[in-house]
Amino acid sequence: MTKAVYLLLLFFFTLFSCQAEKNVSKYPDTVGDISFDEKLDEAGFEKCGKGKGIPFSFQYYHGPKMFLYKGEKIAIVEKLKKENIYSEKKINGYITVRFLVNCEGKTGMFRLKHMNSDLKDLALDEELENKLLKFTKSLNGWMPKEIEGLKVDYYQYLTYKIEDGKVSEVLP
Repeated sequence: MTKAVYLLLLFFFTLFSCQAEKNVSKYPDTVGDISFDEKLDEAGFEKCGKGKGIPFSFQYYHGPKMFLYKGEKIAIVEKLKKENIYSEKKINGYITVRFLVNCEGKTGMFRLKHMNSDLKDLALDEELENKLLKFTKSLNGWMPKEIEGLKVDYYQYLTYKIEDGKVSEVLP
């Protein structure tokens, strides 16, 4: 009988020790979260929300005002015209730069996506993409988003519509 008790105890011990393993998710906290990548992101850039008990970052469209840039989108378009960024190649498509604006108005965690005119994932022109990424990183007029009196982190994006190698429109 004692062998049976020992076997039973061993069985329960094994069963409960397996249950105690911590599940680590390979998925982000919320859909669309950008994970920090030491190869792409500045080490000093920090999200502010977690320190305030907010476990996620908002999207640009949350809250009363959707576009929070000093001078609005027109200021970005005017600065882009002055930069005269274009491609020698007569390409058409879209280049989207998505990033995080923290509660201090600082930007980081930039990610790039490119599509042809048919919205298929296709590299257009690496040099143009790098120029537009550098331009987007240089924009320093982003303002913190405020929701219910609290400054929060939020994701923003700029999509550059490319026609014949030139930026014809900035979205949103």
